[in-house]
Amino acid sequence: MAVKDILRVLFEPHKVFKDIIKDPNYLGPMVLLIIFVLAQIAGSYMVASRSYVEQTMPIGDLGDDWTANALDWTSTSGVNISNNTIDFINSSLYYGPTSVEFDGLNLDLITMELASFGDSVNCGPEGFNNVSLRIKIISPDYSPDTASLTLYSLDDSSFVYDLADEFENDLGVWKNLTLPAGFGDWTSSGNEAVWENITGIKLEFSWSINSTINILVDGLFFRGDFRGPIELFGISYFASTAINAVAPFLFQWLLLTGFMYLLIKASKRQVLWRTLMVAVGYSLIVLVIQGIFLIVVYSYLPDVFYTLEVLAGTPGEFEVAYQVILDKISFVSNIGTSIQLAIYIWIIGLGVFITKAITELGWMKSLLISGASLLLTIIVLGFLL
Repeated sequence: MAVKDILRVLFEPHKVFKDIIKDPNYLGPMVLLIIFVLAQIAGSYMVASRSYVEQTMPIGDLGDDWTANALDWTSTSGVNISNNTIDFINSSLYYGPTSVEFDGLNLDLITMELASFGDSVNCGPEGFNNVSLRIKIISPDYSPDTASLTLYSLDDSSFVYDLADEFENDLGVWKNLTLPAGFGDWTSSGNEAVWENITGIKLEFSWSINSTINILVDGLFFRGDFRGPIELFGISYFASTAINAVAPFLFQWLLLTGFMYLLIKASKRQVLWRTLMVAVGYSLIVLVIQGIFLIVVYSYLPDVFYTLEVLAGTPGEFEVAYQVILDKISFVSNIGTSIQLAIYIWIIGLGVFITKAITELGWMKSLLISGASLLLTIIVLGFLL
């Protein structure tokens, strides 16, 4: 009987709610809740199968550990190494509230070395394929004659990358370097250098004349390894989706019932809470239909890559990187918005039939009660969810 009434909501709503209020039963809404959760899991799978999150070393939620402590670094004799808590990469995630500062007087060469990462980093075919860091040359105010980045491997062997061309112009500002790892213009030193085992890093800059040198380093990450949510979280990803799907359904059910109840009472009509709640619960079949439509819509999603710039939320970089994602999924987003608007109109229409069935108010008053109830529900849900 409950399944039959659910289907009747779609084909004869003007009749079915009169029958529902005569014998209100929560079985129908509970069936809809279960189907809604299953639809949300399926939609979540479609999105997850096309989403890829950039992995980093150090792990992002632990921050940029390697530029968090100046004591971990060594440098040329006479160079002072300290944490700079004023000038650093500002970010809500990934980047900590400090950079590492190197400053020395009357020098023509400086090295900045983190001899050991603690755990080795795999930059082979199955590992990270980029190394990223931020460098700011405060002084001298002219380009270095030579600049290089060295990645240490086994038994003091290494890979070296020439950075001289990277610092021809960008002095006095943070320079964002993202270099290929495991391929590209690297030269190897020693017989044991392998990309599957990178253990440390060194930066080296030189100038033709002695001067005061002041350089900041921040945001050192190995990156470029993208993984999907299902690979990362397994079954717990779907469990979380199921739990998160229950709350919006129940909140919308409860709030829509509550506002309709109050507005009907304000119209000086009698209404029983149980009767109204069951009827509203049946009307939420439109949420199930919305979920099914979105499964189809999500099948048209392109592959979306959430890079470090998006995840870290660094001002200026986040907006640009996130806009790329928005542009890529705009077609699907626009369809989703259109479906949402249609669902709202459908809910209002069903609310009109519910109100008339319970109160026998006119069409216009029933429309006002249904529309106002949904509007208030959307507003409150915007704060709660």
